[in-house]
Amino acid sequence: MNTRAQIDPPELGEEWFAKARPAREVLPPELLAVLPKKPMGRPRVAHPKETLTMRVDADVLAALRSKGQGWQTRVNALLRDAVAAGKV
Repeated sequence: MNTRAQIDPPELGEEWFAKARPAREVLPPELLAVLPKKPMGRPRVAHPKETLTMRVDADVLAALRSKGQGWQTRVNALLRDAVAAGKV
């Protein structure tokens, strides 16, 4: 049995958000200077993949998906091997 009291954090309403300010406006410059300046989002890659839309027969797609998670990566590897072998 859990003996600790369950305490829910207070709801942050519109009034709280209206008063909220960015860290650079409220923290001292000395603290901001030592905080990590990490870019947001995923890191850029040298050769990003491109998104595409294509139509595939239902049975082919079912077979690819039946192998489980990572099927799109495996399809990419199959296509890469076909290009390298001169089949495509």
